[in-house]
Amino acid sequence: MTGSSPARPAPVPLTLLTGFLGAGKTTLLNRLLKDPALAETVVLVNEFGDVGLDHLMVEGVEENMILLESGCLCCTIRDDLIVTLEDLLRRRDNGRLKAFSRLVIETTGLADPAPILNVLINHPYLAMRFRLDGVVTLVDAVNGMATLDAHEEARRQVVAADRLVLTKTDLATPEAAKALRERIAALNPGTKILAPDATADELVGAGLYDLAKRPEALRHWLGETSPHSHHHDHGHDHGHDHHHHDGHGHHHHGHAHGQDAHDVNRHDESIRAFALTADRPVAQATFDLFWTMLRSIHGPRLLRLKGLVDLAEEPGRPLLVHAVQQILHPPILLDGWPDADRRSRLVLIVKDVEEATVQRLWSAFLGQQPAQAATQGRHARA
Repeated sequence: MTGSSPARPAPVPLTLLTGFLGAGKTTLLNRLLKDPALAETVVLVNEFGDVGLDHLMVEGVEENMILLESGCLCCTIRDDLIVTLEDLLRRRDNGRLKAFSRLVIETTGLADPAPILNVLINHPYLAMRFRLDGVVTLVDAVNGMATLDAHEEARRQVVAADRLVLTKTDLATPEAAKALRERIAALNPGTKILAPDATADELVGAGLYDLAKRPEALRHWLGETSPHSHHHDHGHDHGHDHHHHDGHGHHHHGHAHGQDAHDVNRHDESIRAFALTADRPVAQATFDLFWTMLRSIHGPRLLRLKGLVDLAEEPGRPLLVHAVQQILHPPILLDGWPDADRRSRLVLIVKDVEEATVQRLWSAFLGQQPAQAATQGRHARA
């Protein structure tokens, strides 16, 4: 398939826009679609009626498609996302649609983003034609706490995000907005939390390819979680919570509005972020086996993995890796390290898994004793 074959088009960058019910995705979409940075963009929405687009619709191109004054094309998502995406590509390739330079998919309210990510990363054809460029999750300051308490999908949306947007802060008390900001920062360390008036340039381009070209962004992405920040026991503080210990050293936070303290905050307490490190280079096969074993043992409890691996086979060229809920993005081999720290370092976010369990597995693959590995990880090159 070389030589005489026509060059395959470059993959189209794709942004997934997700968020809680009523978090303001419609408002954000309407504003973004006026941004010149998103000209030549296709937006997939669930239903035009639900989105309430306030743009001048220039024309209906075909059934389920409208062209907007800004140059964006809006399409409804059919029942099967794969069929919709393949249809878009077919129309683009045969000239029935103008070539588009970006795709934005707006998901329904509390959809878990993992199935869509799985399609985009693991579908043989779509993975060649689209490049996942980041997940943007909206959280509203008025209902965000209650939504996170009540819905597993909402917590997974926050953990999966490459950009978090905190909306409706003008309708919430400063204390409530601050507590929510702290809570989502704890659930997803190292991820930027933006205001609802953020520009398109700030919201898109948050994926691995963008990080690979920007050492400063990469350092921020990796650096927010230290090996010491294991548990998010602090939960959130509404200013009128009362705290008590359960006898096992865990903090539980009661709510004055009558909810069961154990039910409300155990969700966050069960989600942990921690770092794995290795001082010596790691063989590619060793990392692959570790990842395979991690997935097979912990499965859906593995919410996120991100980091740099110092590959034995590629001295001086770390491997940039990122996975959401067992779905591994295609890793990228960098030209160099983003800082003076040359250790392999992986940040994991897990649910109902003890850090020590994963540290032991990592140490076993590295051929180290767990205690030795932990000591090296914390103090090496300090």
